[in-house]
Amino acid sequence: MSKEKTFPARKLRILIPMILFLSQTVCAQHESKTINDGWKFHKGECEAAASPAYDDSAWNSIHLPHTWNTDAYTEKKYYQGTGWYRRTLTLPQHWQDKQVFLKLDAASKAAAIYINGKEAGEHNGGYTACTFDITSLCSFNSPNSLAIRVDNARQDIPPISADFTFFGGIYRDVWLTAVSKQHFHLTNHGSDGIFISTPQVSEEKGTILIRGEIKNDAEQKASLELEHIVYNPDGSIAQTQKQSIQIKGGELYSFHTETAPILSPRLWTPETPHLYRVESILRDKKTKAILDRSNHHTGFRWFGFDGKTGFSLNGKPYKLRGICRHQDQKPIGVALTDEMHRRDMMLMKEMGANFIRISHYPQDDALLEMCDKLGMLAWEEIPIIDIVPDTPGYAENCESNLREMIRQHYNHPSIITWGYMNEILLVTQRRYKKEEELKPVLERTLALANRLEKVLKEEDSTRVSTMAFHGSNSYNEVGLGNITDIVGWNLYQGWYGGNLTGFERFLAEQHKKFPSHPMIVSEYGAGSDKRIHSLQPNAFDFSIEYQQKYLEHYLPVLEETPYVCGGTHWNFIDFSSALRDESMPRINNKGLVYSDRTPKDVYYYYKAAWREDIPVLHIASRDWIHRTGIQQGEAPVMLPVKVYTNLPEVELFIDGKSLGKQKTENYTVIFEVPFSRKEHFISAKAESKEAARNLRTIEDGIHLSFTPAPANLNETNLRNLELAVNVGSNCFYTSDESRLTWLPDQPYTENSWGYIGGESKSSQTQVENTNDGPLFQTLRNDIEGYCFDVPNGVYEIEFLFTDIFRENAATAYQLGRNSDVESRENCFSIIVNDETVEEDFSPCRESGYFHALRKRYNITNFRNKIEIRFPVRNGKSFLNGIKLRKLY
Repeated sequence: MSKEKTFPARKLRILIPMILFLSQTVCAQHESKTINDGWKFHKGECEAAASPAYDDSAWNSIHLPHTWNTDAYTEKKYYQGTGWYRRTLTLPQHWQDKQVFLKLDAASKAAAIYINGKEAGEHNGGYTACTFDITSLCSFNSPNSLAIRVDNARQDIPPISADFTFFGGIYRDVWLTAVSKQHFHLTNHGSDGIFISTPQVSEEKGTILIRGEIKNDAEQKASLELEHIVYNPDGSIAQTQKQSIQIKGGELYSFHTETAPILSPRLWTPETPHLYRVESILRDKKTKAILDRSNHHTGFRWFGFDGKTGFSLNGKPYKLRGICRHQDQKPIGVALTDEMHRRDMMLMKEMGANFIRISHYPQDDALLEMCDKLGMLAWEEIPIIDIVPDTPGYAENCESNLREMIRQHYNHPSIITWGYMNEILLVTQRRYKKEEELKPVLERTLALANRLEKVLKEEDSTRVSTMAFHGSNSYNEVGLGNITDIVGWNLYQGWYGGNLTGFERFLAEQHKKFPSHPMIVSEYGAGSDKRIHSLQPNAFDFSIEYQQKYLEHYLPVLEETPYVCGGTHWNFIDFSSALRDESMPRINNKGLVYSDRTPKDVYYYYKAAWREDIPVLHIASRDWIHRTGIQQGEAPVMLPVKVYTNLPEVELFIDGKSLGKQKTENYTVIFEVPFSRKEHFISAKAESKEAARNLRTIEDGIHLSFTPAPANLNETNLRNLELAVNVGSNCFYTSDESRLTWLPDQPYTENSWGYIGGESKSSQTQVENTNDGPLFQTLRNDIEGYCFDVPNGVYEIEFLFTDIFRENAATAYQLGRNSDVESRENCFSIIVNDETVEEDFSPCRESGYFHALRKRYNITNFRNKIEIRFPVRNGKSFLNGIKLRKLY
């Protein structure tokens, strides 16, 4: 039998006030939660949807984050327009005496919010947050209707032109927050109203400046106590600051507090990202009840940019080893979860990056949080790109977005520079050729740049300003180069035009002309497609090997040029760019990782170069595990196998047999490896010096498959062979669908096979009716014939055609690679062993320009040779691909 416990009366009297105080403290504090569930969505306009009486039962049920533009992965003209979101809000009873706020972390590009049919506010800008006080519009006794209209077609909000997709929708979190009547100012351009900086910082001491605003939404005045507690990185209290505040009803009160010096502060660097925490607590002075509370991290660091010596961090030379990052992921667009943003940051850090260009727009808070915690210096910018339009309200929206970005992310010690224009003359110079047309656009551009520079310095004098220019000296000529503190150059020599060595020449020329102006290489990169490989890679062939060659040239230049502060590779991921055709339509494939975040082999080149703290050994063939090659008789086929490593020497093995050792150069070793059978195991070994006299063996291994293609065709090797040739190309192409590899083209020689006459040509326009676009984007132009020396028998021959000879709008972002094709109808015949199989054949007439066309024929061969000719009737003859298969 249990005994009932009793308390003496005196203890009860003490306990009751304590309980009341604790409950008051808990109920009075800042409460915040996401409302990402239970939404209904309608794509299109629906003005009646703002009404609480509107029936949305037929709408789609969705969960945030959400975008309506998954069509951007398949359509160049993806949907740009309006979309409506609705849900019901039931507010807790204990919120009746509080202020209630609604925050959208991002809705692209513009949002209008309605509570119970009344407009709560509007926001212009697709990448910054907005917060609205909805208290007066809400009911605490019955459910509330929340409707949000989103528009991603607005032309007065940046961006209006860019090489990425403008995904529409509410694609970040939506928050509901309740605070007491006295609280930190939550409607300060989407920030939480508190701003932290370190006005004094050195190895000896540092101070923290805390400023912000407190709002009293009650009618009566209040006596408050504001306390700031600074915590060391280990969690111990460094110091506390308190002040008393008298605030009138309806007043917005500003505070400004600087701490006493913190001696020998632990400095923040990418290698040692020590974070101090500042807790700001607002109390009722009389009852000591907590009214509001806010926490922020800060870090002690200082930095400098110099035109001659580059970048320095905490007084020491420091190379910015960076990467640019877009925020989408196929097939879900920009509707990423916080975990996905954090994953990206961890992948960048694992690679060894210490700097990120958050391009070309402010990104999720989860990303900035990881920059601080993992240690990643950051450049953040607003998306004013390509051209400044003469559109009412555009400049005002740019200014507002800049203020929002700075205030919302001001407290992140990782950020060192704010940016506001990218390649702003790119489309400008292409659209306006005449001086009288160009002049007012340039004047408008300069005026906006100067306006934003002034705003940037007003908002934040502790960081530097920057713009990114494409590789044209015209930015300096028109005066843009003199506005910002530092200059970013987007350079693609050896990709869109010129050759690889043009990269260092351009940098040297700029340094000579402007020796005092600090510069960063803000973009550089080359596209790659896992299906395409080449033993002789060339610019714009989209082979994995050319991307590697390109980056292996650029990175040492960045590392070894002292006046270059650093660089940010374009881009971390293969990202959505709906305007692009190229080898992977709708995708810009310059990433170091694929869209699903699987690293490409070249990711490990950077890791080998940048991770000095760990041994790196990577056989760079994960992107080419299914190989083929032309085999002479029974001799093995020699193919290169590359290894990325930061170790001095590598030994390579094939099926357990050593191929010897090679010294590492530029973090790379290349072995010529004999392939002779269907499956091989390739392994690599290297010695890592862990400590004095202690060596540790590092190993990597990979299974590779190999399918030989005979140079000389006979009855035996033709039996199960599909000889597929990527005509006009020097690349291997492996189809995702069939796994068949199409061989590089070759000229005909006796007792073999190949083309006769013509020249190689390519087009980066999307080809319809196929998923094997790269096969149809290259061809042999003015081809005379194709020949196979084969035994007699019955053969199936397949021809691949796409007429690319029509003027087609080239994207501005291909820079020097504009199309030079003509509009004409090409007509020719196909004659096989003197028999005409097609007379006056016109691929464009049969299937249309830029449409894949395949034709198969069964041919009986009586002459131990299949000789194909393409006599021209009009225009040109051409062939994109050919495949031979023996039937009988």
